[in-house]
Amino acid sequence: MQRLADKIAVVTGSSRGIGAQIARRLASEGAAVAVNYAGSEAAAHEVVESIRAAGGTAEAFKADVSDADSVAALMDSVVQRFGRIDILVNNAGITRDGLLVRMSDADWDDVIHTNLSGAFFATRAVSKLMIKARSGSIINIASVVGLVGNAGQVNYAAAKAGLVGMTKSVARELASRSVRVNAVAPGFIETDMTADLPEAARDAALGSIAMKRMGTPDDVAAVVAFLASDEASYITGQTIAVDGGMTFA
Repeated sequence: MQRLADKIAVVTGSSRGIGAQIARRLASEGAAVAVNYAGSEAAAHEVVESIRAAGGTAEAFKADVSDADSVAALMDSVVQRFGRIDILVNNAGITRDGLLVRMSDADWDDVIHTNLSGAFFATRAVSKLMIKARSGSIINIASVVGLVGNAGQVNYAAAKAGLVGMTKSVARELASRSVRVNAVAPGFIETDMTADLPEAARDAALGSIAMKRMGTPDDVAAVVAFLASDEASYITGQTIAVDGGMTFA
């Protein structure tokens, strides 16, 4: 039985990496998925086609999550196409790594605005719909970096820690309307970004992980699918670390 049959899901930043796998997993569980992208139209359509080839339903939607008007238009377009929104996964994010003393205002602002404000814009837009429906699940993709910090990522860590706090606050606001809000905090996951890590950095990362391996995008997607489903109907305001025992958060 498909746990998300007849559900409508929006996954921001889902043209590649973890977001793409989340979109595929939700579709495999029966959800119709809005695959959001900002610039990678070809990649987004590849994700859509892979979902359709597997028998699922998906459509690509362009929107810049750092722009509130663009996010509002995105949600309007999804509702016009599918009728409603049952699941929101705030996955879109960027990195602009650098040491604090060398970090520019633009690098700080860009990461905070995309990773944190973007999730706020999307959550605000769908909350109105979910409150009216008295149903819904919002899942924020945070990071273990937001739980323990990381040198050279003060902007990214601040944004992801902000997501954890936003998750708890919005969960308290929406719980009485049967809308659940949770976060998933991935650790080191095998993606295009981690594939470019120097060997020394990769070895150091593996040394900090109790399970001594990196995770996969599907490890994250599986937890997102669970939180989106009715099997998690009594879970809200939580942050689940998917990190192989890196933090034991």
